[in-house]
Amino acid sequence: MKSIRSSLFVAALLATALAPVALQAQQPAPAAPAAAETDNYTPSHLALARQVVLTSGIANTFDLVYPQLADQTIGIVTRTRPELRNDLIAVLKQLQPEFEGRKEEIIKATTNAFAGAMSEKDLKPVADFFASDAGKAYVAMQPKVINQMVVAMDAWNRQLSTDIMVRVREEMKKKGHQL
Repeated sequence: MKSIRSSLFVAALLATALAPVALQAQQPAPAAPAAAETDNYTPSHLALARQVVLTSGIANTFDLVYPQLADQTIGIVTRTRPELRNDLIAVLKQLQPEFEGRKEEIIKATTNAFAGAMSEKDLKPVADFFASDAGKAYVAMQPKVINQMVVAMDAWNRQLSTDIMVRVREEMKKKGHQL
């Protein structure tokens, strides 16, 4: 359940961070470029894409990855080896800088995705928005709103799942099947 909630949180954060970008785009976005195509972007195009990634709150979501994976690792290992908990936590803390240092890899990939999805001309107003007071306020409110969204999505998901099963049982009963 915790990993589902974490995944929902990250998905909601990304969706919230990307909302103004989607609103800003005037044309349908092309498919993300292949890695070799990213060399075709001008430095200024990549700089704007990177600025959007860093100032929109998207890059902040990457900060959540290592702690979530570390928690999952602790859960998996200590399920069968609970006596390793303290040493495992110490090792994971020791390794944290090494793996968090790899955040630049996903920032670069996300930057390239933005450059492929939006022209330099379209990225400029998006970057300007996130550099503005309104954009900064938007990014600052994201964690609070996303936490509320995750709670609401979790409850909605559970209710929808129950409702679907009730309806499936009703319809299957009409076909002579008892679930």
